[in-house]
Amino acid sequence: MDQSIRFRYAIYYLPSPPADPLVALQELLSKEKRPPALVNELPDKPGKPVIYGRSVTEVQTKYAPPDMRSLQYFGRGLTRDQAEELQKSRQVFIMECAHDKEHTWEGLRMANQIAEAMARETGGLVWDEMTHEVFTPVAWNNMRIQTWTQDIPDVSDQTTIHAYRSDEYVRAITLGMAKFGLPDVVAEDFSWSLNRTIGHLINLFCQSMAEGAVIERPGEYDLDIRRIQNSEVREAQITSLKTNATAVALLSLKKGKWEQGDPENRLIELGFDRYPGRDVHAKQAEMLSSLFGFEDDVTRVTHSEELLAASRRAKARLPALREEFVEGLDPGEFIQVKTPFKTPDGGQEWMWVEITTWEGEKIKGVLKNEPFNIPSLHGGQIVNVKQQDVFDYIRRYPDGRQEGNETGAIIQKMQQASGGQ
Repeated sequence: MDQSIRFRYAIYYLPSPPADPLVALQELLSKEKRPPALVNELPDKPGKPVIYGRSVTEVQTKYAPPDMRSLQYFGRGLTRDQAEELQKSRQVFIMECAHDKEHTWEGLRMANQIAEAMARETGGLVWDEMTHEVFTPVAWNNMRIQTWTQDIPDVSDQTTIHAYRSDEYVRAITLGMAKFGLPDVVAEDFSWSLNRTIGHLINLFCQSMAEGAVIERPGEYDLDIRRIQNSEVREAQITSLKTNATAVALLSLKKGKWEQGDPENRLIELGFDRYPGRDVHAKQAEMLSSLFGFEDDVTRVTHSEELLAASRRAKARLPALREEFVEGLDPGEFIQVKTPFKTPDGGQEWMWVEITTWEGEKIKGVLKNEPFNIPSLHGGQIVNVKQQDVFDYIRRYPDGRQEGNETGAIIQKMQQASGGQ
């Protein structure tokens, strides 16, 4: 944890405040029992919490608000009218906050409360410079204040994760860890279907660091969910584990590589080199399966005419899907295809592959199942398949909607009928 902690909040007005925000801040602080000191500039080495406030009126040129597209992802509680009015803002009040590490939680909690009070009393929206999010006062209270129920909060409520496609795969990075005096955390080269799971891993690591975990061996850290101090965070994860989960992740740590749009902060990248696997994706899958547990089984199916007809309908959709994939899917959207793999005894095992590249008839992707009968393959490996061999597909949209897998519904019906005989 850094010796000195600095972060910035701001209040955007729609378009201007009814009175001087600095006067409002002074009045607000005068009512607090132990307020941060209001200063004219931040000290090089702050001790107890201090705050420096200033107004900017040339908003569009000196402190432009996030645009409408960004607000679709990072606007919290805003109506469309508020989002549009934000684009016309003529004044923003910036609050620079600072304190030493001994006041990490006291200082942040106080700053959160002041930001909400300022937004309510002066009629503005809260901007968290560190996480690039905009909140209504109600949303800020619900997400940043009411959720803080223990000495150390659930850090995922005070931060956010940006995930985006980087070349063939996805990169995720936290924003906001600087508010705790800690590095932001990066995970790279995973598929969109793992976005939620990787997000849980990142948040658990961040929680552990915020709670004071010590990295005893350079470049290695054993993350144990059972050692998380915040009981709400710990129990939520423990109760969701599969029966074969270890609840432990043997992580490799290295200095993260900064990219455009990353926070101006130190970066730690999570790696998975301590697990077996032919490539980073297989090691990644092994780690996640070990940490959270997994369920996978084999189903033996006779290809009925109904099943084959459903497969033909799926195959007919593939050219259009390929075109849309090449044009570019939305963030969080992915396509998986079911395709056969040869077993050593000459049979076939059908498994799902999440597509990373699709060039003509050639498909490359990440194997999403753990093979039962093919020792040379493992879940998470990069594999190459042919479009002509595809049996079915699943398209998952960012909002959770799913298209395809008609054969899966038929197989389930066949299993139920067989089990009832």
